Amino acid sequence: MILIAYDSSDDAKAAIQHAGRLLRGQTAIVLSVWEPFMTMIARTPAGLGPISGMSDIEGIDETLRRTAERRAQEGEQLARAAGLDASARVASRSGSIAKAILATAEETGAAAIVLGSRGLTGLKSMMLGSVSHAIVQHADRPVLVVPSPAVAEHRQQHIRSSDEQPA
Repeated sequence: MILIAYDSSDDAKAAIQHAGRLLRGQTAIVLSVWEPFMTMIARTPAGLGPISGMSDIEGIDETLRRTAERRAQEGEQLARAAGLDASARVASRSGSIAKAILATAEETGAAAIVLGSRGLTGLKSMMLGSVSHAIVQHADRPVLVVPSPAVAEHRQQHIRSSDEQPA
């Protein structure tokens, strides 16, 4: 069984398509990670001060969880269309997204993890972090990282232009 991290981005959709081509017929769990509201607030700068008027935190969390469930179900449908025997799953984030993905891989006994990569480099990668980088650095099982369609095209153009350069 493989675990596919899915956030509904084009990158995640591309990862599902590649997984379907490479692993057709395999059992897959499509995972969407959500973050409880109070965990999200705990990560915000202290300068924002207390949040007044927020009395329905459980309602907010329920909405966030349901959104993640719909996202996971969308990913499940894409994975099934790509030839995988998929099911949807959600996980609540208490630390990093990468930790939630790795914990789910451990819980489910996933043989491999599949995820898309936005191809962030340089300062953007350092400032925003990289889920795919963290997964590769900390995983104890194989990881398939699929570059975003835009990054893959850019890299192909670079390869082609390098091939045309005289040696």
